[in-house]
Amino acid sequence: MKKEALRRGLLGAPIGIALGHIITIIISLVYGDGALHPVVPALTAQFGSEISAVVVQMILCAVLGAIQAAASVIWDMDNWSVFKQTGTHFCILSVTLLPIAYFTHWMERSVGGFFLYFGIFLLLFIVAWVMQYFVWKTRVKKLNDKISEGR
Repeated sequence: MKKEALRRGLLGAPIGIALGHIITIIISLVYGDGALHPVVPALTAQFGSEISAVVVQMILCAVLGAIQAAASVIWDMDNWSVFKQTGTHFCILSVTLLPIAYFTHWMERSVGGFFLYFGIFLLLFIVAWVMQYFVWKTRVKKLNDKISEGR
């Protein structure tokens, strides 16, 4: 299990970087001023230059991608209940994402900003979980149907 988590984590790091870059492009398109906005201006101010801020954000996106990918091994733990898997996965993602989001200024640095960001994260987590639940429910039904046909 540890080797698989490491393998997934190593694959997740570049995916995290790619997703971070895609998100900055989308945000830049939304602003619509024709410029690329690779980081939040507050992060640039914090690090003194845009390139330093971009490098820090890239490293943190890699860390975020690696941890999220490595944490996916939780879903392979058949001896755990779905509740335990979901809770553990949610905690790992929260403990990783929220500090990174705070540090990179992806969220407003206030109680309200935290709860708004957390609420969006929670909503996306629930949507993704429900979608995966139905995907797996359909797969299990198909497998059961194949087994029934074989009898």
